[in-house]
Formats: sequence, C-alpha cells, structure tokens
Amino acid sequence: MHSYKSSLTKGFTVLFVAALFYISPLLSASEGPDWHFNGTAIEACSCPMFCQCYFNTYPALHKSEEHGAEHFCKFNMAYIINEGSYGETDLTGVKFWIAGDLGDSWKDGEADWAVLTFQPGTTDAQKAGVAAALGHIFPISWQSFVVAEDAEIEWKANQERAEARLAGGDSGHIILNKWQGIDNKTGILTNISYMGSPRNTGFKMMPNELEAWKVGDKAFEFRGTTGFMITIDMSSKDIASSEKRVM
Repeated sequence: MHSYKSSLTKGFTVLFVAALFYISPLLSASEGPDWHFNGTAIEACSCPMFCQCYFNTYPALHKSEEHGAEHFCKFNMAYIINEGSYGETDLTGVKFWIAGDLGDSWKDGEADWAVLTFQPGTTDAQKAGVAAALGHIFPISWQSFVVAEDAEIEWKANQERAEARLAGGDSGHIILNKWQGIDNKTGILTNISYMGSPRNTGFKMMPNELEAWKVGDKAFEFRGTTGFMITIDMSSKDIASSEKRVM
C-alpha cells in the first residue's frame, strides 16, 4: 500500500508535468534549463495512409452508423529518446507514450485530448525535461491533458516491422509493417515538417497492422491506417534562434 506521502508526491509530479506541458510553449529559451531532445517514434493514427494532418488543419473524415460523419485523428505514439538532456539531467533512454485525438480541427491551435505515460523508473527531473521539450515539439493546447501513472513500455523495431506495447498491451498497442519502396527499401517521405520540430529523418512509411488505445471511455482500435517511424531532433537553442529572428 502506498503511504499518504508517496501518493501526495506522485500527485504533485503529475500536476507539475501536466502544467509544464501546457505552459512551456509560452516560455522563452532563457526561462528554463537548456534542453536537447533526439527521439524516435513508433506512431500510428486513424487517418488513411498517409495522415492528412501533416498537410491540413483538420483530420480525415470518418463515417459510422453510430456517429454519422466526423473528423478525428486518434493516435498512439511510442517514443524512445536516443540522446537528450535537460540541464544536468540525462534523458537518454527515456521511453514514453502519448495517446489522444486531435479532434475535428486544430486551426485555432487547440486539439481534443491526450494522455502521457512514462516508463517506470523515469525520474521527476526527466519527466520535467520531456514535458519541456514536448511543449515545443507539439505547440498546441489541449482541451484535456492527463499524465497517467507510469507503465511498462515495450519498444522494438527493425527494417520490416515495429511494435510497441503499453502495460503489456493492456493499455496500448501499435504494430507497423514495412511499406515497399524503390529498390526493396522502405518508402520514406522527406522534407515534411513534424509538428514544431525543425529536424527529422523523414517519415518511414509503415502502415499499421494495429493501433489501439484500451483505456476508459476514449478507447479505440484501428487497423490498416496510417503508421510510420520517425526520428526528430530539437533543442532549446532552436527556440532561442527563433526568438532572435522575431526580435
């Protein structure tokens, strides 16, 4: 059984990380520790291949007998940080998962909901560092943003297949398979921005075999829709440089 003190500390951490995620896009580079984020995502969403959200301010239109026709982009992202830091804190090796829905439009800079889950053993300082970076990588606000309790994240990928599981697959599951490109290589979409990140290795096309979020009343499951892997790179120096250009 957790003590009252440990529960209170966990609650404070959750609130702090969530609050930092919300406000970090509003902070200048000089208002917090320097940070660097280089991470690779196994990512999938409900949009047909390839996700139109990278070219529009609204997702694909989905039809159902229950809801009629509606726009949404319900996604899962499983990240591992290849190299990163937040002040003196090393972020290398940190894994986290984001599930959510962009909603029917984000033209006004607001999306629907998201849930962030960290790998057990992630320190408070590491969580703060990830939150600081994510606030700039995803420069939008959320109608609902929750930091869930830590859960095991399995992350594995090769040239043919990628798979990620959250809580052993009980909370989230992504399976991607290689899309055939030229010369038997995986197709890669390059020179397209990934949210607010200024650098990426290109979208490695891997349509999903499965992408599922299994928690609560927002649970969903899709098969055969968008999937890809991508490595992004961003740092607080990028924010500082953009601030100088604006001034």
